[in-house]
Amino acid sequence: MTITARAVHLAERPVGLPTDATWSIQTRDLAPPKDGEVLVKPTHLSIDPAMRGWVREAHVYMPTLAIGDVMHAFGIATVLESRHPSFQPGDTVSGLLGVTDHANIRGDALTPVDLSLAPAPTWLGALGQTGITAWFGLFDVAKAKPGDTVLISGAAGAVGSVAGQLAKAHGCHVIGIAGGQQKTRWLTDELGFDAAVDYKNGDIYEQVRAAAGQGIDCFLDNVGGDALNAALAVLNQGARVAICGAISTYNATDPIVGPSNYLSLLRKRASMAGFLVFDYEDRYSEAVEGLTALMGEGRLVSPEHVVAGGVDRFPEALLMLYNGLNTGKLVLEM
Repeated sequence: MTITARAVHLAERPVGLPTDATWSIQTRDLAPPKDGEVLVKPTHLSIDPAMRGWVREAHVYMPTLAIGDVMHAFGIATVLESRHPSFQPGDTVSGLLGVTDHANIRGDALTPVDLSLAPAPTWLGALGQTGITAWFGLFDVAKAKPGDTVLISGAAGAVGSVAGQLAKAHGCHVIGIAGGQQKTRWLTDELGFDAAVDYKNGDIYEQVRAAAGQGIDCFLDNVGGDALNAALAVLNQGARVAICGAISTYNATDPIVGPSNYLSLLRKRASMAGFLVFDYEDRYSEAVEGLTALMGEGRLVSPEHVVAGGVDRFPEALLMLYNGLNTGKLVLEM
């Protein structure tokens, strides 16, 4: 069976925000899958802030994309043809699929997905790497415990919205930082955050200080920049800072300036550590089990912002992240 695939390829490395010139949509014929491979048709792709880093020339934690390569993307797919013993046509799988409507993927790089437990977007959101990132960032890196005051930046985004709910279910006092009154109201009224700071409406330092009261014990940072500086100014003794991302800097064209309040870590005997979800790959099932249980109890919802349109909508969908147009997990429906 010959399959014609349409895919988004990297045409040039962007300076600042990606533009239409960054991408090239190309059509190619796929050869039949080889031994050990699976032919899949992606149904949903995860749109992640980290994608901006994946198109840099410098190697980070993903294979470097060369000009002309298919853009990386994690996603959910249906198996069309299999030459791997673990999968059969009709199975649903997840993995690093690329921004394409068809692909041959190594079977050992795919994970089965049970759509009877949750729909595909949720397996990219609260039950996928988004939720797993929130789980380990909050509990393993920030070491949140009941009674802690937890501050989360990018709180209306994919990881932040799940992390805030996890912290609340764990008995923490939860403060979120987000942009705009609609998002901050959503955090408190819909997701149960105790307070929310609107960084677009007033001085973020004063707002964080007022919301934190006696200070914060944990900070899960998805933003960097002013949000990180504000959090460092209100640390409690022994506080823990978990660096998950820094979306405010991803498209910067000038040199990035580090946090000016870093000496708070010294004064408060606090710690700050970065992490990647891949660090916990051998423990993913632990997080998924806990997340599934909380969803079953009604204490965790998976906020998803699904954009339809497939390959052609990818460039537009990616920019939504950096322009703050999504609420919750951004997913591209193929």
